Order: sequence, then structure tokens, then C-alpha cells
Amino acid sequence: MRRLGISIYSQHGTLKDIQDYIELAHANGFDRIFTCLMSLKNDEEREKLQQLNQFAHALGFEIFADVAPAVLKELGLTFREISQLKESYHLDGLRLDMGFSGQEEAFMSLDASNMKIELNISNGTKYVDNVLSYKPNPDNIVGCHNFYPRKYTGLSRSHFINSSMLFKKNHIRTAAMISSKDAKFGPWEETPYGLPTLEEHRDLPIIVQAKDLWHTGLIDDLIIGNMYASKKEIEALGRLNRNKLELRAETLSLTSVLEEKVIFEEPHFNRGDVSEYVIRSTQSRVKYKKESIPAHDTQNIVRGDITIDNNLDIRYKGELQIALKAMPNAGSTNIAAKVVPEEHFLLDQIQPWESFSFVKIND
Repeated sequence: MRRLGISIYSQHGTLKDIQDYIELAHANGFDRIFTCLMSLKNDEEREKLQQLNQFAHALGFEIFADVAPAVLKELGLTFREISQLKESYHLDGLRLDMGFSGQEEAFMSLDASNMKIELNISNGTKYVDNVLSYKPNPDNIVGCHNFYPRKYTGLSRSHFINSSMLFKKNHIRTAAMISSKDAKFGPWEETPYGLPTLEEHRDLPIIVQAKDLWHTGLIDDLIIGNMYASKKEIEALGRLNRNKLELRAETLSLTSVLEEKVIFEEPHFNRGDVSEYVIRSTQSRVKYKKESIPAHDTQNIVRGDITIDNNLDIRYKGELQIALKAMPNAGSTNIAAKVVPEEHFLLDQIQPWESFSFVKIND
């Protein structure tokens, strides 16, 4: 099952503020928490995090904390003593921002505390293969990408895909970071440019980031990297279909009841013989070939238009398409709806034979 998570940083808010944030996430189907031990500066911040984690555990959250070998050393611990972190910070897993040699990670995965060891996916090296060569408990090995507060330092799509595949080929659960436009805090300071994993996500709405990452098929869990995402963002993510791409669409004033049924109630998939101009969902032209579809809104077509061929094209009448490029309209194609502009980004990611659906936003 795909999961949603938030990040909490005890130094950036009162106990109540962060507890309220945790409760909001819980009410909307979130059940993972990421936090950071490396950024804690004093005992007060550590004690507050311990209280927050205990509170979140009572609600059913699974909690991972970012650590590195230097952090363990600072706390007077070795990789053989991670059970103390589980007890004192109420943790379920350790995310290793910087790893060890591979043998230590495997050893930690076998610890009696049964803590999960979360490896850094973003490096894109054979690190995970090295860890697996030391025969860890595979159930306790998971992976998570980094986030990137500085503009232009986030991962490229090609590197993201290649590094994620190194984990998925070994059947390891994966996570990545999405970024709120409203949240301001990261582990150390305010983060005006967000905390995404992918650079191309930095200025996109959080719901589009989430759809894109799940749509790759390479990421199981999504975590909001910065703290205090808005109630609107949290609720939108909670409603999101975790298994199928749903595109938000707005109908036109002349769109018929039949056309709305085709768009929002019929199943859609992209034909295997793909076009560079349109995504074609053709089953509706078979089902509705005897129905009348009068012409309307037959202006030239632009990217993101959802079209249905009308009575003037007997062969293709009823076929639904999504425009990928601008095209002239011969008058036989109705523009029945439009994918919202911020989700045009997702259109190029729809693969041959992939199912998708639409959500109406102008009810």
C-alpha cells in the first residue's frame, strides 16, 4: 500500500503547534513521519522531539529519524547500540543520510530492536547492492531520497529514475520528498524554495508532485519534506487516488450530459499505438456510436484540451482525446473540457496502455 508522510522539526514550533499538525495529517490518512536528529541543538529540542514522537506513535505513525555516523558518535553510541535510540526517541527506523561501509547497515537491520534501516537512494551508486551483499534482514531495509533546499540542486528526472530502479529491482520499499508551497521550515532553517527531491517539482503544486512521483511506479511513500503544509494541501493529498492517475478537468458551458458521462464516468486508457499529438481513449466511440453528439466549441485545439469527436465524423464519433500539441480543428471535434494548466506537466508522462481518469473541478 502506498503511504503518505509529514516531516516534523521540534525546534520550529511549540509542542501544541506540532501536535496539531500531526493530528491534521492523521485525520487525512497520513501514517509516516520523518524527522532529523542531526539538526537538534540542545536538550530542550531533544526532549520536545521525544514527546512529539511518543504522541505520534499513539496515533499509529511510523517514525524515521535522519542520522549519520557522526550523530551516533556525538550521542556516545555505535551502530551496535541503536536500540537506545528506539527507546529514547520512540523510533521505528533510522534514515542514514551518510552511510557506513555496508556491513554495519546489515548488522543494524538484524538488531533485536527490529528497527528499519533506511538507505539514501539519491546517491545513485551500488551502495544498496553492497549492503545486500552482507546479508541483512531484507524486511528491515528500505530507501528514501534526499530533499534539496537550494534552487537548482534537486535531482534530474533521469538520475531519479536510475537511482530509484537500483532499489526497486531489489524489491526494496522506496520513499521520496514532496514540497509544500505554504510550509517554511526544514531541519535547520527556513526554506523559502521548498524541499523537493526532483528539481522540476520545485515550483509545482504539491498535488502535482505527488501524482507524478506515484505515477512513475518507482516510489511507494511520499513525505512532505518541509513543515506546516497547509490544511488545503494535506486534505488534497489525503483524497488523492494512490494507484491511478487522476487529472483535474474543467468542463465548458456547452458540454453535454453525454459528454460529461464519457469524460468522468467511463474508464480510460491510452492506446498502445501512441501519437505525439494526442492521448487517445477509444472505447467510448464504440459504446456511444449510436448516440447524437452535436457540434459545439470547435475552435482550434490547444494542449490540455479534452476533446470528443462529434456527429460530423461518423467513424470517430464519441472518441475521447487529450491534446498534447496545438492542432487545427476541422469542425468535427468538440472541446468538451480542459485539463487544468498546472497538470499539463503530467500529460507527457502517460504511457501506452496506461489507465487514467478525470476529476471535475467546476461542480
